[in-house]
Amino acid sequence: MLKKNLPFTKQQIESIIESNPTPFHIYDESGIRNNVRKLIQDFSWAPGFKEYFAVKAAPNPFLMKILKDEGCGADCSSLAELLLAEKCELSSEQIMFSSNDTPAIEFQKARALGAIINLDDFSHISYLEKHAGIPQLICLRYNPGPLRSGNAIIGNPEEAKYGFTREQVHQGYRLLAQKGASRFGLHTMVASNELNHQYFIDTAIMLFELAVEVYKNDGIRIEFVNLGGGIGIPYRPEQNPVDTAAVSSGIKEAYERIIVAAGLHPMKIFLECGRMITGPFGYLVSKVLHIKNTYKKYAGLDACMANLMRPAIYGAYHHITVLGKENEPCNTTYDVTGSLCENNDKFAIDRPLPEIEPGDIVVIHDAGAHGHAMGFNYNGKLRSAELLLRENGDVIQIRRAEKVEDHFATLDFDQLKYFS
Repeated sequence: MLKKNLPFTKQQIESIIESNPTPFHIYDESGIRNNVRKLIQDFSWAPGFKEYFAVKAAPNPFLMKILKDEGCGADCSSLAELLLAEKCELSSEQIMFSSNDTPAIEFQKARALGAIINLDDFSHISYLEKHAGIPQLICLRYNPGPLRSGNAIIGNPEEAKYGFTREQVHQGYRLLAQKGASRFGLHTMVASNELNHQYFIDTAIMLFELAVEVYKNDGIRIEFVNLGGGIGIPYRPEQNPVDTAAVSSGIKEAYERIIVAAGLHPMKIFLECGRMITGPFGYLVSKVLHIKNTYKKYAGLDACMANLMRPAIYGAYHHITVLGKENEPCNTTYDVTGSLCENNDKFAIDRPLPEIEPGDIVVIHDAGAHGHAMGFNYNGKLRSAELLLRENGDVIQIRRAEKVEDHFATLDFDQLKYFS
């Protein structure tokens, strides 16, 4: 059985549990910093390169502050995410606002912060003008439709709700220029959790060619291309991470062949990765409550899909380590479950693991993106705490666990006495 490494020992986790009951998420600061530094270094050749961390992946201001320190901006998709960016003292072109079906208040907040607004639909041009005004710098999200294929998570582009068609991109830039915009960006996002590095090179080629087309046909010079995110992570131990150096090399070749040759250098290159930045460096730590033997063998945890829902909604694989039993044979097959009243509340199905006992500590890997962020309160389940393993070995709480009082905070029990 292949293994995945951990940045902590069983003894460290046992010590943490003394003051932080399971379940909880814990993030590895050193891993996150080293990871994003490598990405930025790989693209050091690119004019004005910037990584805009996709806040939706891990919306915690402590993590965002770490990434800001490393030179990252924030890719926001809602009012709450804009407010988080503001709390982290990010502003102006450090923020990319990419939303869809956007209410006026969110456009207004993005304008107030000076964020780069990335429009998702042609009709949003007039809506933005009416409710917040047209900024000088504006970006359009391109949906290539049948020209590209997507994947299971984000779907095929022509069936996705996101973005402008090619014809609408041309019309949109011309209309925005008429309305006073003078700086323009181009964006796309056509896949999620993709491990094929060529996919991202092909995406860059597509945007570079469209930027040249827009310049020749519409007289609009694109200031930056945002290649989106979607870089996957090796959830399975036998998988390899995306070679971002190879991605960068392929994009550089395309940039010189297409953008430089067209006289459009310099053109800034942005990414908006989330999963590949924090995903491999977050862990869900849980304890085994019960072992059940019926038609199958079940290991029931004190965590449930409210703490990590990817396995339930995508059938996604997350590696599991039973602390202290890393070297024992994986000779027992379990469904690893939570206590939610839904039969898909399973972290693993038919997973070979060492023999498990109640009280064992289980670590679920690669939960640092779209883990805690996708939590919910169905069945009255309370959101778990988030902890940060600092570079010096200290552990701090960066979000406390919810309490029952938090869950009931929006209910007015005092009015019950008057209800009949």
